Amino acid sequence: MSSVNAPTFGQSLIAGGLAGTSVDLLFYPIDSIKTRLQSNHGFYKAGGFRGIYNGVGSVIVGSAPGAAIFFCTYDTLKHVLPIPSYLGPINHMVSASIGEIAACLIRVPTEVIKTRSQTSSYGALANSSLATARLVWKTNGLKGFYRGFNTLYFVAIPMYEIFKQRLSYLLYHKPSSLRPYEASICGSAAGGIAAALTTPLDVLKTRIMLDLRKIHLHLCQDPSHPSYLPPVRRLGEIYASEGLRALFAGVIPRTMWISAGGAVFLGMYEWTIDSFNSSQEGP
Repeated sequence: MSSVNAPTFGQSLIAGGLAGTSVDLLFYPIDSIKTRLQSNHGFYKAGGFRGIYNGVGSVIVGSAPGAAIFFCTYDTLKHVLPIPSYLGPINHMVSASIGEIAACLIRVPTEVIKTRSQTSSYGALANSSLATARLVWKTNGLKGFYRGFNTLYFVAIPMYEIFKQRLSYLLYHKPSSLRPYEASICGSAAGGIAAALTTPLDVLKTRIMLDLRKIHLHLCQDPSHPSYLPPVRRLGEIYASEGLRALFAGVIPRTMWISAGGAVFLGMYEWTIDSFNSSQEGP
């Protein structure tokens, strides 16, 4: 994708939405297994290998808007932020971080519904994503859809940009001339590394989304309960009670999912934008 042909708002919207939806649907079973491994109830009690598409409805609804918002924000900011060109990686990391925050306005509610559906948190009370959403609203209101918001992080996309620039320079000595298959390689490498390193944060996010629900259902308001602890202390509590292994629960499926997903997501996004540019240039 050339820097001369920067994607328009509409192009980023379409490319981001298409890439995000494709990846989420393709790798959803792996994500379900990862989430159940991270549940404090254990893999089999959380559903095991049964119903691995539970909660996919929320992903279908929220994936495209979330991905589209991210890339619209990301691609816009990285061209308008007043950061010198020689600080390109910093520019991209700042743009990606702000893009993630914007996307989380849609992504977090989707994640809450998905996580609770994947682990059958409400049992027979909720047999669909819509039923789960209604129970979240009934027990917690709007705040319930944003449980775990402050535990989300933005690592993979900034790392992707660093890999993208490095590989592009090594191959062509032109930091902006990355081809779709090269973008896929960068996305896979950056995503896999980030996934493995940030697994403890993902475990924390999953536990918060599940445990806070349980507190409200059982009317337990004890401030000393693990779910009320600050994130750092919560991680320490998981380590103290369950060991290091619990902090890296689901690391293999998570790395597989994000590594392969990063290749498909970023490769498809770059390919779509490249297709737009090719059609505009004509034969």
